[in-house]
Amino acid sequence: MAILSDYEEPANPSPPEAAKQVPVPFSAALDPSDPLGFVRGALEFVARESGLFRSGSAVAEVSALVREVKEKVDAEERRTREAARARAMARAKAEKRAKEAAEAAPGKTDQEDVKMEEAKGEGKKAAPNKGNGLDMDNYSWGQSLQEVTINVPVPAGTKSRFIVCDIRKNHLKVGLKGQPPILDVSASHKVVYQNLGELFQPVKVDDCFWSLEDQRSVSVLLTKQNQMEWWKYLVKGDPEIDTQKVEPETSKLSDLDPETRSTVEKMMFDQRQKAQGLPTSSEMEKQDLLKKFMSEHPEMDFSKAKFN
Repeated sequence: MAILSDYEEPANPSPPEAAKQVPVPFSAALDPSDPLGFVRGALEFVARESGLFRSGSAVAEVSALVREVKEKVDAEERRTREAARARAMARAKAEKRAKEAAEAAPGKTDQEDVKMEEAKGEGKKAAPNKGNGLDMDNYSWGQSLQEVTINVPVPAGTKSRFIVCDIRKNHLKVGLKGQPPILDVSASHKVVYQNLGELFQPVKVDDCFWSLEDQRSVSVLLTKQNQMEWWKYLVKGDPEIDTQKVEPETSKLSDLDPETRSTVEKMMFDQRQKAQGLPTSSEMEKQDLLKKFMSEHPEMDFSKAKFN
């Protein structure tokens, strides 16, 4: 006896949907002395957790990725070298212009007065170096009114990826990865591991940068927040320089805007006046106002008045 039914079995049952791929976390630590070991571990992890190496083009794809990363590293080092070279050329040109301007300028007439001031005790302050800063044991620094430049020597052949440079508003750290810092200006570690202080004045962090020059030294540029003041020292506790002996690059005054140029010229004038024991511009203005007041009030007796 035959039994008929409307049910029909599918000819080709559809395969089950492929399980969704779940990201697999990868955790490993990089040993700088064995970077290839880290790469090998990463590739073995990818081989276990994916089908990348089942493809016949896997070797070519990985090789292309390595070349791409290498090209990025080379390009970054080229940019760093070119930027350092451009800054070095700019500094050399500025020094040349300053030297030419100094040679063309008349001789200073206050040298004897400066020596007398030193004999009176001003020698406690260090004379600034040619960059208007100071040469220390582990680093040297210089300045303009707007910026501070720091040079920190490192072992020859050092690569930029091994440099540690942390710039903050009042602090600075420079050194090599895995080693004690060469220059450390912070709350816990001070310069050269002594209990000293922080930077002389705050800096504009967003306008500060560093570069590795000739794989021999780290050059750090700090942009001052107060660009109308000469720093007496880089770090609180360092020897002070005699800011009256600072020599700004007069050849660059023409590049400043009128207001800034006027302020710089006033500061230079006041420094020369102080070195010669003469009144500064503000003191001269007060004297002029006093003379004018006295002339406008002849009925008043100023003979017994005391003026500071």
